Amino acid sequence: MQPEAEQSGTLKRSMKARHLVMLSLGGVIGTGLFFNTGYIISTTGAAGTLLAYLIGALVVWLVMQSLGELSVAMPETGAFHVYATRYLGPATGYTVAWLYWLTWTVALGSSFTAAGFCMQYWFPHVPIWQWCLLFCIIIFGLNIISARFFAEGEFWFSLVKVITILVFIILGAAATFGILPMHDGTPAPFLHNITAQGWFPHGTLPILMTMVAVNFAFSGTELIGIAAGETENPEKVIPVAIRTTIARLIIFFLGTVFVLAALIPMQQAGVEKSPFVLVFEKIGIPYAADIFNFVILTAILSAANSGLYASGRMLWSLANQRTLPRVFAQVNRRGIPVFAISISMLGGILALFTSIIAPDTVFVALSAISGFAVVAVWLSICASHYSFRRRYLASGQKVEALAYRAPWFPILPILGFILCLIACIGLAFDPSQRIALWCGIPFIACCYAAYYLTSAKKSKDVKHASH
Repeated sequence: MQPEAEQSGTLKRSMKARHLVMLSLGGVIGTGLFFNTGYIISTTGAAGTLLAYLIGALVVWLVMQSLGELSVAMPETGAFHVYATRYLGPATGYTVAWLYWLTWTVALGSSFTAAGFCMQYWFPHVPIWQWCLLFCIIIFGLNIISARFFAEGEFWFSLVKVITILVFIILGAAATFGILPMHDGTPAPFLHNITAQGWFPHGTLPILMTMVAVNFAFSGTELIGIAAGETENPEKVIPVAIRTTIARLIIFFLGTVFVLAALIPMQQAGVEKSPFVLVFEKIGIPYAADIFNFVILTAILSAANSGLYASGRMLWSLANQRTLPRVFAQVNRRGIPVFAISISMLGGILALFTSIIAPDTVFVALSAISGFAVVAVWLSICASHYSFRRRYLASGQKVEALAYRAPWFPILPILGFILCLIACIGLAFDPSQRIALWCGIPFIACCYAAYYLTSAKKSKDVKHASH
């Protein structure tokens, strides 16, 4: 038998449907939902926020339908960059992989820092870096033991968030309609706050400006595609995971946003406190800050767990496609790409240092790229699906032969692509988010340049070796 570090090749198919659903939910229910919603309510108004999230839910549904057809037809780890390589060109696939890797590995640094702040709430005398180190070890351990162990960890992390969101929606709805009395004695708001300042108090432009923030809140659903290569019976499991994930996301997100919009006046949203803590205080939940601090901690660790998984698999997939050295494709006897995960964790630690040393420069720029990158990856999924289906039909095969097919082709991928593109354009109208374009577009250009330079060098080396 080969030593562990020298084995390379396939990852093990050990994930089940419940793991896949919770992996996706864990990647999504995080800082975007917990922190961005207050900002969006204050920017667009309550009704505008509901409309923005409805559009965001539509975009997610469109993108996931495209990804579902691709990942069932070709269940490969690192899915969407493989599809982009095959159907949009190798340079685009290379760029998509690096965009997605950067999105998650940068998020690791911010996640560990935020987790340290959460722990300092209870243990103010323990330095943050010690908590960061502890969480680095825990998340790394969950990822390298086995894919099944990682998935179990993610399952329980995500379960805490899901239960909290459901309790929040039930209690909030009860308070909204007067079933549960308000702690401060004020009458039940019913739906008054949603239209108190008019339907769209600042016009419709803020809805366009916040679409990337909404899409970023939904990002993580595409992790189903990343994990396709490690899933048992992907042709059966992936369609179920996509349907249940989208249904739950729409219930969780729209239910949560509805409660927040109904209970928090626009003027109070997006200020010093989390909108969730404000709602808990209005209802009179004791120890609201402690409860929510714990939920935020599990949300952050869950997102870090999913993020390290995704970034490690992206490096493995790049090496498997021969665009990175083969050492990144090596797996141990449990089927874990330890070297790729270790390098991704190193990226997270570097991002952590930049967040401490230069929060207003390097880290802000990297975070802006990661937000822009998610939507760019979604664009590639829609474009890949459009190209895949056209080539599939052109080869003489019947659409009925597809184990999972997205409806409304070609409208579905085209509409998804257009809505993602509009979200990117919306960044240009928001000065606080415009840095994403200034950083993201040059980064994409650098990825294309790096691909063409390295591929030109490879072809020269091949020619030289043949002579």
